Amino acid sequence: MSILVNAVFAIYITALLLITFYCLLQLNLLYNYKKFHRTYVPKVPGIQPPSGQLPFVTIQLPVFNEMYVVERLIDNIMQLDYPKDRFEVHLLDDSTDGSVEVARKKIEYYRAKGFQIEQIFRDDRKGYKAGALKDAMPKAKGEFIAIFDADFMPKKDFLKKTLHHFEDEKVGVVQTRWEHLNENYSLITRLQAMQLNVHFSIEQQGRRGGNYLLQFNGTAGIWRRATIEDAGGWEADTLTEDLDLSIRAQLKGWKINYLEEVGSPAELPAEMNGLKSQQFRWMKGGAETAKKMLPTIWHSKLTFSQKFHASMQLLGSSIFVCIFIMGVMSVPALFLLGGLHFGPGEMFWALSGFVAFMAVQYVANVQVPGKEIEGGYWKRLAKFIVLFPLFLALSMGLSLHNTVAVVQGWLGKQSAFIRTPKFNIQGLRDTFKSQDYLATKISWTTFFEGGLAVYFLAAAFYGYQMENMQFLLLHILLSLGYGIIFYYTLAHLKFK
Repeated sequence: MSILVNAVFAIYITALLLITFYCLLQLNLLYNYKKFHRTYVPKVPGIQPPSGQLPFVTIQLPVFNEMYVVERLIDNIMQLDYPKDRFEVHLLDDSTDGSVEVARKKIEYYRAKGFQIEQIFRDDRKGYKAGALKDAMPKAKGEFIAIFDADFMPKKDFLKKTLHHFEDEKVGVVQTRWEHLNENYSLITRLQAMQLNVHFSIEQQGRRGGNYLLQFNGTAGIWRRATIEDAGGWEADTLTEDLDLSIRAQLKGWKINYLEEVGSPAELPAEMNGLKSQQFRWMKGGAETAKKMLPTIWHSKLTFSQKFHASMQLLGSSIFVCIFIMGVMSVPALFLLGGLHFGPGEMFWALSGFVAFMAVQYVANVQVPGKEIEGGYWKRLAKFIVLFPLFLALSMGLSLHNTVAVVQGWLGKQSAFIRTPKFNIQGLRDTFKSQDYLATKISWTTFFEGGLAVYFLAAAFYGYQMENMQFLLLHILLSLGYGIIFYYTLAHLKFK
């Protein structure tokens, strides 16, 4: 029995140690974020040159079956405040449904008004988004390439606020901050926004402040064409082609500028199956890119600090494996280690990780510049206090789904690029129910998520009955998280 107890204890503590280590690294990014903002002065564009001297920009819009948002996307792009003889728009359309005709009519409308806009088709979806971007490069005339996914609605002054940063010849990419069109639509969108706010404030700007490698996020950014070509172009051997090319470009000496002060509104996935497909793609792609690029990073001329933080960035998705293992092993730990009571002193290191994680979330969702428009400080704080436990629960509830994605990525299992469907959800009265693109099949992981919800609920009940409260809160949150995932996955299915 002692061997079993030692094994359970070792696995549980190891997973918890790795989670704590990851959270403390986030605290380091928070420190760099704060340090950066103490001295940062946004670069103001100079006098705009005459229209004929403005750089020519190609705007690429990769889409696949976006019936509900493709018109909105095209209309929004054509409103950019930039001379129409100085930019072209390429709709990279891999669609196979009625959205093709919807887009064609909208494009004809704008071509008649003198805009340079074209619908580009391919014979197949080889390489998915990366393949579409790569195949369209020979047709692009722009010195700069702006990319927007179908759910984005950049503001009119997007090009004017970003292009002047390329005056620095070492800058190869300018990435802007994602804003959320439908953050307050539902609990799911609110909790997504919390995590994205961390990435688009603490993580991106913290890495910039620490002189670490940054990331182009696949959309709402601009590439210098020469950077794409110098880095080897788009490659489709991972599901996160954006992260892959970002790393390769920076290893070539190019810089990524992240503009926290420039927001690009986008629609968050409003239903659970769309969120899970997005998470799967991001987590698996992160593991694939780590497997591909880590050896190159450690053989590069980067400083040790840059190599270390780049590695942690690429391994970020793998933290869900630790969360899943920690959760599952906490139940046998409750039974086998029930006689051992860990006081605050013994578990201080784990508590420090939790406090660090909470501090990062607090700053990103309550203190970050720009949050003032969402109401007063106390209103934002109250919202954070209510949502933070639910955010913890949802994050842990996604750990099984994301663990499967990460393991597949490390093992090299190939899978299709499943795009996240959007339904033009902006206001509370909008709905995705009965629309096309909703999932119709139940994954095996969904049944396991339901089982895990019961598993952790039973553990919480047992701990309460035995007056062992060490894991009670953890098991309640785990049960709640898996239960939320299970319920909404089923509720958002479209049964035929």
